Amino acid sequence: MDAHPKMIYLPDTMLNWPWPRAINTHFEDVKAEVGASFRDFKALSPESQEAFDKCDFEHIRIGCELMNVFFLLEEYTDNENGAVTKDMVDLVIDALNNPQTIRPRGECILGEIARQFWARAIQTASLPSQRHFLETFTAYLRAVVVEALDREQGHRRSIDDYLKLRRLTIGATPSFTICEMGMDLPDEILYHPVIVELAECSTDLIIIDNDIVSYNKEQAAGNADHNLISTVMLELGLDRGGAIAWAAHRHAELQKRFIDGLAKIPSWGPSVDVLVKEYLDGIAIWPRASTCWSYEGQRYFGTRGLEIQQTRLVPLLPKAKRKAV
Repeated sequence: MDAHPKMIYLPDTMLNWPWPRAINTHFEDVKAEVGASFRDFKALSPESQEAFDKCDFEHIRIGCELMNVFFLLEEYTDNENGAVTKDMVDLVIDALNNPQTIRPRGECILGEIARQFWARAIQTASLPSQRHFLETFTAYLRAVVVEALDREQGHRRSIDDYLKLRRLTIGATPSFTICEMGMDLPDEILYHPVIVELAECSTDLIIIDNDIVSYNKEQAAGNADHNLISTVMLELGLDRGGAIAWAAHRHAELQKRFIDGLAKIPSWGPSVDVLVKEYLDGIAIWPRASTCWSYEGQRYFGTRGLEIQQTRLVPLLPKAKRKAV
């Protein structure tokens, strides 16, 4: 092995983001409860379950369970073709739309896990948030199928086309609905142009940070086509460091757009404005939470996450050898 491996510099994109790291006071209790119920499904291989147990998921029970569902969907679909992925997606969509109907025996466990998650969520989630979640999570699932087809066909997208798809596959928009589950925010507020732009800015911040930290692992596995860094490298002819610098510059521009956008929010009256502020604080915290999870969990950096968060340097992983067919 090379004694001096190439290093990847990970810029501290969130250094000046005004929303700090915070942990929900109920996190540890809820995490233990959700983790125990999730393990009961035995849905993961021993290796994947070990990786899952090392990841810390945040927020209260619905948020924790949603992160589990995302993790499992990624684990099951990441290396599948379009047809298999579509079958999985279809049964999850059916389960979410029929949460009181236990899934058929012998079906992929994804359906029953999704059903139980949503059956619990709808007991406390407001009706508008339920509708928004189903709309946005279904869009996310459909996009996962498109990603699988791209992977199967070796299709590479332009930066703009990639971002259009990635804004769906990142799963941020359905995650944002967690922030409104205790509210009755009408569509004219949630889909107001200023609110929509703020949500898209937050989504793009999450995409950039996730794709920067996940790039090394994905390139080593030969699975980096659905990643902003490799997409920028291909389209703009940049090397790895140049593409990461490009992404960091875009990140800074998005932060400014988000903060400037807060000043453009109209007023709907004091009682509604306080809810809008709470919702926007929630979607502003998501980029911070995603970044903290990337370094504090072990999905991307093993046990060295906090060290790498300080040094900002990670050794370039060698390409994994493909097994002969």
